[in-house]
Amino acid sequence: MHKSAAVAVRGLWLSLGCAFVAQVALAQNATLHDLIAQNAMAQNITAQNPEPPCKSTVVGTIESFELPSKVFDYTRTVRVFLPPGYGDAANHDRTYPVLYMFDGQNLFDACLAFDHVHEWQMDEAVTRLVSDGKIEPLIVVGLDNAREKRAYEYLPWPDSIQFPGEPAPAGQRLPEFLMKEVMPVVEGKYRIAKGRENTAIGGSSYGGTAALYVGVAAPTIFGKVLAESPVLTVGNGELVRYTSFLMMAPLKVYMAFGGKEWGMPGGADAQVKAIQTVQANLKNALMSPAEVMYVYEAEGRHNEETWAKRLPQALTFLFPAGK
Repeated sequence: MHKSAAVAVRGLWLSLGCAFVAQVALAQNATLHDLIAQNAMAQNITAQNPEPPCKSTVVGTIESFELPSKVFDYTRTVRVFLPPGYGDAANHDRTYPVLYMFDGQNLFDACLAFDHVHEWQMDEAVTRLVSDGKIEPLIVVGLDNAREKRAYEYLPWPDSIQFPGEPAPAGQRLPEFLMKEVMPVVEGKYRIAKGRENTAIGGSSYGGTAALYVGVAAPTIFGKVLAESPVLTVGNGELVRYTSFLMMAPLKVYMAFGGKEWGMPGGADAQVKAIQTVQANLKNALMSPAEVMYVYEAEGRHNEETWAKRLPQALTFLFPAGK
């Protein structure tokens, strides 16, 4: 999207309000190109255009706290989902694997989500899969994004194809942010199992790009990656080159993409080829190749509704029961 067009879209959001425009975007089957630009705007406009009270969709126990960051000079909300049985006396000494997720606002509660309708249903999915014996109980840590600075924090390289001329982002500092600021606090508050086999990072869109980058940059720390609809135009395909020769990859990587995500001609095919190349690169790491699950959904779109539908298979792959 050209910068002047992005300004025009931003003005439209400000004048019409988050909820109405989100409905228009869904009705018109907005593509990846549109939604990336709109997402950061929508997150910031909610506070400016408060809506009527919303009924929370949270299932189970979710705790939250504020985390100031020196790395990014921004204080964000951290939302922690505790699995069924976490507080039981019988599990007093039990530790749990952890999944750190970007865009924490969109994970648990429709009232906080991008369009105020669709969320990842992470709490529902984990609760159901644990109860059915399909995954091991795990803690999910949702890290709220930085609203208008979302792309700045998430991207390790500029998205110069979609947004030429944008300033250089700071996403290469994400491993430092997670390992020095987030993880010590979370591990001090909750019973977290140690080791890369118990530590996952995940996200969608730019958050999926960020999750892949973190997993590849720090594979001895983050052994599992969940990357929904990663945007591989970033850095003119830099993530493909970044993974071209790996000594070590994460243990497990789940990636997924939908055929209805990209509006520009040839965009979807290019994304699929890029994801498949990254998949091959991860599987060919010399010392520690990754086990990779790649899902292509022909009718999949770039939104929380699609990601929620695919979530159970991602969790079952990354955190199978009895493993």
